[in-house]
Amino acid sequence: MMAPLPERMRPRCLDQYVGQKHLVGPGCILRNMIESGNLSSFILWGPPGVGKTTLAGIIASQMKREFFTLSAVTAGVKDVRDIIDRARAGSVFARGAAPVLFIDEIHRFNKAQQDALLGAVESGVIVLIGATTENPSFEVITPLLSRCQVFVLKSLGKDDLLELMNRAVKHDEVLSKLDIEVRETDALLRYSGGDARKLLNILEIVTDSYAGRTPVVIDNAAVAAAIQENMAIYDKGGEMHYDIISAFIKSVRGSDPNAALYYLARMIAGGEDPKFIARRLCILAAEDIGLANPNALLLANACFETVCNIGMPEGRIPLAEATVYLASSPKSNSAYMGIAAALSLAEKTKDAPVPLYLRNAPTQLMEELGYADGYKYAHDYPGHFTDLEFLPEGLEGTVLYEPAPNRHEDGLKAYLERCWPKYYGKEEK
Repeated sequence: MMAPLPERMRPRCLDQYVGQKHLVGPGCILRNMIESGNLSSFILWGPPGVGKTTLAGIIASQMKREFFTLSAVTAGVKDVRDIIDRARAGSVFARGAAPVLFIDEIHRFNKAQQDALLGAVESGVIVLIGATTENPSFEVITPLLSRCQVFVLKSLGKDDLLELMNRAVKHDEVLSKLDIEVRETDALLRYSGGDARKLLNILEIVTDSYAGRTPVVIDNAAVAAAIQENMAIYDKGGEMHYDIISAFIKSVRGSDPNAALYYLARMIAGGEDPKFIARRLCILAAEDIGLANPNALLLANACFETVCNIGMPEGRIPLAEATVYLASSPKSNSAYMGIAAALSLAEKTKDAPVPLYLRNAPTQLMEELGYADGYKYAHDYPGHFTDLEFLPEGLEGTVLYEPAPNRHEDGLKAYLERCWPKYYGKEEK
């Protein structure tokens, strides 16, 4: 039986690998690791179809390491311990080259399963390479995370995807024998969503749809027609996962509780991790509702804790409650924009000294140098406020937080205008 096109085109060495130049390009960290022979444990974090599994296999192969692989979906603690025992007893480890244990979807391992890895990773019995589509800081236990570097893989760009397509058309054992005319690639690139596996699957679907007829024309119409007949309804491990969560987020942000509930139901029906949804609600509450309704973040956080405590299917109820509340709340991204502006400014002025009167003076020498001299304690003044400049020299008067027009922030704005009329007054700033 012929293997699928993505498997037939899977690269076998680093020079065939497409994308992730920031990790595998000349002089970059993973290429240096391979070339130096010094391999340490790490986690590959990125969306589906960007080469996580392939990269792990290439690294083990080029470094001539024994390669064990597990899927966190089906493996348990016993499987982990069996491989660790084999690694301890194996001749490869005896020669000083620890084997590689690759765990796909490592975020699905529970605490006990992850704990089983700690000793072997710490002692160097195995080199762990984990792959995850979820933020490892949420899903990987801290002791294991502290023993692994985290490398972020990016969705493939247009040039990467076109390179993969052209390589498949020219060199695949099946496609290279067909008369293929590539006339348009917009739809192919759009539907692939930066996912190499998806791109190659679509390419194979389109070519198969011609059933021996020639020439095989790759254009937007052919791709769209093939996709409509073959696209999965929901794949929480693939690109539809990102499409549905994107639609959910934008529906809440757009204050449409009906659409938000619909996409919530799509995710629940598709088996999405309820904690993933609850985390997105927390982010939405902070980023898109913010100070227009500070209670939204409290409710979203309570939703997350409740889902963790009661699980599914009952967890669907607090998820729905939080979704409706957030979608129906007034919106403000003022805090989100404020911290973005502040981070940009901080990066440009990271050497700006803190004014002396704002510094702590725990020693006599610091007092003699003028530390804390001139500081005004706000509570000693009427209204618990005093007009003191708090930003470094050269940044005086910089406004980073702009209150959004809503009932709650109108009150904040009025207070700031009373305190800082020169910055928040009605005159031009």
